[in-house]
Amino acid sequence: MPGCGDDAPGRRRRDFLKNTLAGAGGILAFPAIVPASALGAGATVPSDRITVACIGVGRMGGGHVRNFLRHDDVRVVAVCDVQESARQRSKDVVDRAYGDKSCATYNDFRELLERKDIDALMLATGERWTPYIGSEAARRGIHLYYEKPLSLTVEEAKAVRATVQRHRVVFQFGTQQRSSLYFRTACELVRNGRIGQLKKVVIGCSGPTQNAGRPEEPRDPPAGFDWDLWLGPAPWTPYSDARVSVLWLAIYDYGLGCIGGVWGVHDIDIAQWVNNSDHTTPVSVEGTGTLYGDDIRDTICTWDIEYTYANGVKIHLLNRAAAMQRYPREWGGAGGTNGVILIGAEGHIWVSREGIKTHPESLVRTVIGPNEQRVIRSDNHSRNFLNAIRTGAPVISPIEAAAHDEMICQMGDIAVRLQRKLRWDPVKEEFIGDAQANRRLSRPRRGLWNL
Repeated sequence: MPGCGDDAPGRRRRDFLKNTLAGAGGILAFPAIVPASALGAGATVPSDRITVACIGVGRMGGGHVRNFLRHDDVRVVAVCDVQESARQRSKDVVDRAYGDKSCATYNDFRELLERKDIDALMLATGERWTPYIGSEAARRGIHLYYEKPLSLTVEEAKAVRATVQRHRVVFQFGTQQRSSLYFRTACELVRNGRIGQLKKVVIGCSGPTQNAGRPEEPRDPPAGFDWDLWLGPAPWTPYSDARVSVLWLAIYDYGLGCIGGVWGVHDIDIAQWVNNSDHTTPVSVEGTGTLYGDDIRDTICTWDIEYTYANGVKIHLLNRAAAMQRYPREWGGAGGTNGVILIGAEGHIWVSREGIKTHPESLVRTVIGPNEQRVIRSDNHSRNFLNAIRTGAPVISPIEAAAHDEMICQMGDIAVRLQRKLRWDPVKEEFIGDAQANRRLSRPRRGLWNL
């Protein structure tokens, strides 16, 4: 990657932080010279804080900046965004929280990554950029809180996974539903056989790009907007206000739209988790769908996709309205929110961010015993990430899960676009006997960007 090099001094600092804080059962192995009571804001001494930088601090990333500010043992030291207004807005939030002006700002992520004092990175740039920035950060030993989706292609997902594993950094994927009591309860009920053998996972989801788009009117980018860097590895196109509005989420050059990073990956992730399949993927996929066609959006906007695992479990991925209509009994009048139905031989569960309903109803009051299957207990996704940095404990949304989530979303998109059933090899991670489908596992990238 242009402008990027080795980071041995930074890696040594991060290894020292992890090893020292993890020593003696997580207790500080050296005396705190500055008493916590003298620090004013917070009870964690400066030498004990995890330094965090944030890249991509607009619509989604700005909220994550605020989230990390809530942790006493964290210091947000820098923010980076190609839009001056976004990075200044986040800097102001950070500076107000700490009562000073010390938060640094960067337009180009490569300049930020040259710093030697960054322990962890919050990355929320969109999938045209995340695999490149995330991989370079991992090579420098920086731990990653990585907003979904993982990448733009299967090839990139595999590359990020390999880099994270090679450099052994902590990686937390932004599938925050795993840190929800509702989804954790549903997962443990299924894994412990409370609905009998799992047969099917039905996903009813949509996203914010369903409304009609507005005409694209190319013009010069506004002052303080680095348009070339915003595009990055994506094909060059003139700037327009429409393209950088929420509509970008439904432009195929930048992602898969609703069945991918807008929402689908969240619920695909839950299907994987419930089926205890983080280590693998389905073995076939088929589906139908329609694409946007009346404006700059060109991702899939309606879909009916079915995946099959080697163990016979199926995922049925539908638009929310279609799921409610096709599975009225299982949806159970739960309302118009995105949701997941877990169907077993002896019962079913509907779960969403808003709640959980079970059939039979008594299931929701079931107590999971100490000797039954339990998942990692996390009530705060970023806290789980920070604890993993400190102790070496596993994260709830690891890189292996993230890579397979991305592959499943890509499989569905490719099956709809090719309009045929596809068989998948979960070991080789490619389609079986279909060269045309396999060509879609990667894309050409603009300029010098490579992994």
